[in-house]
Amino acid sequence: MNTKEILQKLPYTTPFLFVDDLLSVDENGATGTFTFNESLDFFKGHFKNNPVTPGVILTECMAQIGLVCLGIYLVGNDLTEESQIGLTSTEIEFLKPVFPNEKVTVISEKIYFRFNKLKCKVKMLNEKNEIVCEGTIAGIIKVN
Repeated sequence: MNTKEILQKLPYTTPFLFVDDLLSVDENGATGTFTFNESLDFFKGHFKNNPVTPGVILTECMAQIGLVCLGIYLVGNDLTEESQIGLTSTEIEFLKPVFPNEKVTVISEKIYFRFNKLKCKVKMLNEKNEIVCEGTIAGIIKVN
């Protein structure tokens, strides 16, 4: 399965799609990018007169690129429209803010994939190649 096919199988759409490009994916991890456009709705209220991307959105971006894209690759053609994807745990440390119009790169490294549960070490880098946040994310894919 190539990166274009993986992106087409993502179960998200605007305004909750946080993947612009999937740069690479293999059995050990995934790398992708997303730009937090200033027009995204959450910037209007987080924070007043000082827009910053919420940590929960950064976590979601890391999960979509680093966990779901990789999970789709690992499950392959067994993934159907009826398949379900769910987050099971996160442990993320936030180190730097992400401001409007910043492009980030997410890099994941598989810790394990068994019984359709995937756990990854993930990190997000800003355009200066500084770590924005990092940690672990796990999820499960129920294939029907």
